[in-house]
Amino acid sequence: MLQIFQPTTFRALSRNFSLSVARRAFHQQASRPLRSSAKPLVVGCALTVSALLAFQTTVHLDAALSEKSDETIDPATSIAFPNTLHITSKVPVPNFTLLGVGVRTVSFLGIRVYSVGFYADLDDPKLNVPKSASPDEKIEHIVRNSACVLRIMPTRNTSYSHLRDGFVRAIQARLQLCRKRQQLSSDEEFGVQSPFRKFKSMFPSTPLIKHTPLDILVTAPEPGQPRNLIVRDLGSVQNDWLAREFILAYFEGDGISPPLKKAVVEKLQDFGR
Repeated sequence: MLQIFQPTTFRALSRNFSLSVARRAFHQQASRPLRSSAKPLVVGCALTVSALLAFQTTVHLDAALSEKSDETIDPATSIAFPNTLHITSKVPVPNFTLLGVGVRTVSFLGIRVYSVGFYADLDDPKLNVPKSASPDEKIEHIVRNSACVLRIMPTRNTSYSHLRDGFVRAIQARLQLCRKRQQLSSDEEFGVQSPFRKFKSMFPSTPLIKHTPLDILVTAPEPGQPRNLIVRDLGSVQNDWLAREFILAYFEGDGISPPLKKAVVEKLQDFGR
């Protein structure tokens, strides 16, 4: 497992980190009443409609069967997240376990912006989460010591730049908080500036269609190598502080998505060794 985090692997993973999302949409049209004088046409239309209905019924059943039991639905948005996330890549990466989902809302109107799922490599033998730790301590331990993924699923059509603005605000707030807590050395603060600028520049101003997943992966720590923060299809940056704190920002206090924080806390209550 550890060899996947060598520098060459980082670059290959950044280039090939991609997931495919399948969608199906079916539309029915109402037919106008036909005159009784056109009996052959009526018979033909009836057969055609019957065939279409049979086809649609078959497709509907196929769709129902594909609703796997290993998915978790965000109750606020009805968006589904796989309980096990398989990342398509030319280099081996771990399977990620879903720890919770939740909706991100903004403004006093409670507009739902996106659903988010938090995944981690719980099969990493080096993880060793203490069972006696508090849920918040378990979250921090997992983020600091294993590969993690945040899957962002917009609830409506948006843009990469709009999501970027939210991410940037979260990182800036995290910088201020770490300064206040004296958890950010001058060297760390200086070292994060260039990766932070690169992170901001990775996001284009192009649209992002609703329900399209945007996966943000943080690689596991490796001695002598900075952790990678990889944004699917857009690029990556290397910086331990930025990679770690980007994920931790989602769990500070009530969290960027309080339902996500609550779900992960509940999941981790009895987790550990």
